[in-house]
Amino acid sequence: MPQGSSQARPRRARAPHRVTVIVDAGTNPFEVGVATELFGLPRPELGVRGPLYEVTLCTPGSGVRMNHGFFTLTGVSGLEAVDGADTLVVPGRPDNVVPRGADVLDAIRRTHARGARVISFCTGSFALAEAGLLDGRRATTHWMWADTFRKLHPKVLLEPDVLFVDDGDLLTAAGSAAALDLGLHVWRRDHGAELANAVSRRLVFAAHRDGGQRQFVERPVPDVPDESLGPLLAWSQERLAEPLTVADLAARAAVSPATLHRRFRAQLGTTPLAWLTGERVALACRLIERGEERLDVVAARSGLGTAANLRARLRRETGLSPSAYRRRFGPSER
Repeated sequence: MPQGSSQARPRRARAPHRVTVIVDAGTNPFEVGVATELFGLPRPELGVRGPLYEVTLCTPGSGVRMNHGFFTLTGVSGLEAVDGADTLVVPGRPDNVVPRGADVLDAIRRTHARGARVISFCTGSFALAEAGLLDGRRATTHWMWADTFRKLHPKVLLEPDVLFVDDGDLLTAAGSAAALDLGLHVWRRDHGAELANAVSRRLVFAAHRDGGQRQFVERPVPDVPDESLGPLLAWSQERLAEPLTVADLAARAAVSPATLHRRFRAQLGTTPLAWLTGERVALACRLIERGEERLDVVAARSGLGTAANLRARLRRETGLSPSAYRRRFGPSER
């Protein structure tokens, strides 16, 4: 099997993690779709017996008119559904200066109070802050609303230049597309890099985008789109153990390093070196998940070179040492 490829191995069946999504009046339908796509659809290609997540949509009242009135959501659970959630997702809406309903805020508060994980997408962070969950905590929101957020919620430690913030039991995504970044991060956190990468391939979306949302602020769209990086990425992923450099990638793509850098920024929102490092760390994670215990072998096969570099990179990307990662995601835990 090529170095950069992977095949999910069968895992033990487990009770699905219950995800509840609050759909309030004016909610953005895209973010509801992101939640259901990430956590609600069957994924037989993962080789897992039984679903890993179970999604429930809930609304205050019998029906909710979505953003701009494109459609109305009916026939779903009421807000009492949050009481069974392991994770609560709060999508955003455009009217962020309009207070949320007391019933919605109470549902968010009591879900967090009993120890469930709470996630917001885009401007859903306004609801979390309004509920009092984010005071003294790290969070992010869409860059267009950052100044308004600071004025309304000055006690929140706002990080406006990132795609998402993981502050333990409170996670916030900066925008609608960043909801995908955060959702895949949740997959990695819950089930390891191998399954998260499989989901990202199904979505045809980068498993990990370095950089922050500043790169997306009022950036003009080029008149002529850059050529797809797909073939180069596939070629590189099969050679991660080799001493590839940015110059090697540029030569393979028959462009200058500066042009390659611009294409990576435009298409992936990151740099060639950061992408290459991220892919190597992801491969190292997959090797550990599959049972390889020799750190020097993992470092060599993933292109990270030394066990010391592997330890440093893995801790930076996952917050875990190799031994802690193995205990959490290794074969004995599946």
